[in-house]
Amino acid sequence: MQQLSIPARFNGPPTSGNGGYSAGSLAAFVDGCARVRLHRPPPLDTVLEVRGADSGVDLLDGDTLVASARPDELNMQVPDAPDLAAARAASQRFPGFERHLYPTCFVCGPGRPAGDGLELFAGPVGEGDLYACPWQPAPDLLDADGEVKEVFVWSALDCPSGFGAFGDHQRPMLLGELTLEHYAPVPGGEELVVYAWPMGSERRKFYGGAAVASATGAVLAAARATWIAVD
Repeated sequence: MQQLSIPARFNGPPTSGNGGYSAGSLAAFVDGCARVRLHRPPPLDTVLEVRGADSGVDLLDGDTLVASARPDELNMQVPDAPDLAAARAASQRFPGFERHLYPTCFVCGPGRPAGDGLELFAGPVGEGDLYACPWQPAPDLLDADGEVKEVFVWSALDCPSGFGAFGDHQRPMLLGELTLEHYAPVPGGEELVVYAWPMGSERRKFYGGAAVASATGAVLAAARATWIAVD
């Protein structure tokens, strides 16, 4: 039996795992591009069972289905990345600086100690639909080759995709599904651009895309997300 646990450091809401980190943790059991659906908030510091299902895996807390991961294809048009200067300027307009529903979120929470989270504060780029921010990955996010570990790439494309999907709306949202594809290793030794854009909505569902690019604009990984509005 295979297992995984979401350490408390990698929270989204205070009592559950960050959606991107949790999805990336389960996606590690699937080869290639994966689609991960979160069926309920992943519990923190809890040993969870990873069980083979169909062509992928399920994540269970006892008999309760927490998440499922399946092989998939992204097949998504990715817009050109803004440059670093535009990403830095956009980050100064991060909506969460004024009001944040989950201020201790590992990815986008401004209420964490410096360096403890990813500090991805995506804000609007000019007057368009893109949201963006710079990202200098910290050393503890890297593997032995100096590349960002895959689970943190999943993390990095989680929250920005949400702001891309629904802008600065402050209605509570939770990640429902994330599909991610790598195109190239994500280097940890340089400043990167993380950016996101809207892909429509349907009732309580909001769709967004996100990508991480090098400073020269090369897209290294991209994701498509479904966000669910909650009461």
